Amino acid sequence: MAHPDELETLTKAFSGHGIHEQALISILGKWQPEEKKSFRKGNPNLFIEDERNFERWDDQHVRLLKHEFMRFKNAVVLWTMHPWERDARLVKEALKKGPQSYGILIEISCTRSADELLGTRRAYHSLFDHSIEEDVAYHVNGSERKLFVALVSAYRYEGSKVKEGIAKSEAMTLSNAIKEADNRKPIEDDEVIRILSTRSKPHLQAIYKHYNEISGKNIDEELDIDLRLKETVQCLCSPQKYFIKVLDTALTKDTDKNIKKALTRVIVTRADTDMKEIKQEYNNQFGVPLSKKIEDTTNGNYKDFLLTLIARGG
Repeated sequence: MAHPDELETLTKAFSGHGIHEQALISILGKWQPEEKKSFRKGNPNLFIEDERNFERWDDQHVRLLKHEFMRFKNAVVLWTMHPWERDARLVKEALKKGPQSYGILIEISCTRSADELLGTRRAYHSLFDHSIEEDVAYHVNGSERKLFVALVSAYRYEGSKVKEGIAKSEAMTLSNAIKEADNRKPIEDDEVIRILSTRSKPHLQAIYKHYNEISGKNIDEELDIDLRLKETVQCLCSPQKYFIKVLDTALTKDTDKNIKKALTRVIVTRADTDMKEIKQEYNNQFGVPLSKKIEDTTNGNYKDFLLTLIARGG
């Protein structure tokens, strides 16, 4: 009969984010047939009682486990990849998966530097014999298309100079567009797209400040009416707020496997950029260190690798 602690350890090893490889080896390697049967009987969430009187793996969970075993490998591959290629492949995958993944296009377009985004566009040419712009225009339909094409095409000024008068005027333009949302969606307003896709990040942060002064509210709060514009403003003006929201969702138990992928993506792509600020914001927002949340939620080599990456930024 399997020891209760071993059953609990093994059940945990087959759950959550990543597989605890050492637990599998140390326990399964010594179990006899009756202990394996006891494990199967005790885990109806993993095994189904077949009509022919044996316990068989739940097909859906087997597919999930394949993904869990792959998480460590995928994280290592993404980490060793050139950032331009990595982002180009992330864009391609997001376009292939469809609207539920389009937020990744905003993330890459708005949180990378001008040269990083240009490098991603170059890599996309080499890898896929298309431009990002043409593939985005082909795959994205409706009112989002114009915004997405404009964002991936951007090459923003990265100096510190901001003309406060223009920033204040454009804050008013955005405010008016949001107030008129009942008549026309802000995402369909050419001036909104122009401002968000061409202005520098310091300029947009000045707009953010002036918007608050004009309306008494933060613009990203006002944009709850439009998720894509909200994500765009957050990625441009307060990327740490955006990233901790993505991480918290990805670290939620039993979340969708595609959402779980965001954990790998965010940690790998931000480890050498602003991970220190992300960790601080996460702790401030949720009252628990990001490292502790990862420790409690993930398993095995995958967990160890993620913890190593987030420790790089201090």
